Amino acid sequence: MAGTSSVAGEVFVDALPYFDQGYDAPGVREATEIMRNEFERLASRQPMELLSMKRYELPAPSSGQKNDITAWQECVNNSMAQLEHQAVRIENLELMLQYGSNAWKLYNEITLLHVQLMSLSRLQINKLCPLLCDSNLVHLIEQTQKELQRFRKQIQDLNWQRKNDQLSGGAKLRELESTWVSLVSKNYEIERAIVQLENEIYQLKQQHGDENKENIRQEF
Repeated sequence: MAGTSSVAGEVFVDALPYFDQGYDAPGVREATEIMRNEFERLASRQPMELLSMKRYELPAPSSGQKNDITAWQECVNNSMAQLEHQAVRIENLELMLQYGSNAWKLYNEITLLHVQLMSLSRLQINKLCPLLCDSNLVHLIEQTQKELQRFRKQIQDLNWQRKNDQLSGGAKLRELESTWVSLVSKNYEIERAIVQLENEIYQLKQQHGDENKENIRQEF
């Protein structure tokens, strides 16, 4: 599996989930098991394990470290981290007070109603017409349903295109990887041949030198 890279503030996901292998690698299955256990906990409505609050405590150095500057520095760093944490909590509370949970609930209700209206069939819409008594609303529902179908088709086309691109790109990557392995192997064979030739040349030089010495010795 691949990772991610960031260039000029943009994040590019370097992965081909339709082609990549390695999802069964060590560590991946363990993470899947953890998620499965968490979903089972949610399904059975079991409470979440309580978070440890130990890291939010501000203990002073022990009696044996009262004169230890490093221990006091660690306490100061811990207090600064706790102060920043409390500042973030205050900011979150201010955001909640500004926007309010009621506005979020209202948004959810409107969204749910919108989804329910989009799921209505034409026959159901016609049955509701006497109740709605608003042709503009009926027209809006029909237009929304058309938009929904169009978006669904776009999503399906996009997924197909993405799969085709990933399979094509994956095949190209595999071909390039095979070519790279072949070239590396050839380079290795060439290097071995060069070393072998160098050894043969060295041996010939040694042999030629020995013959010259023998000839000189015979002349004298």
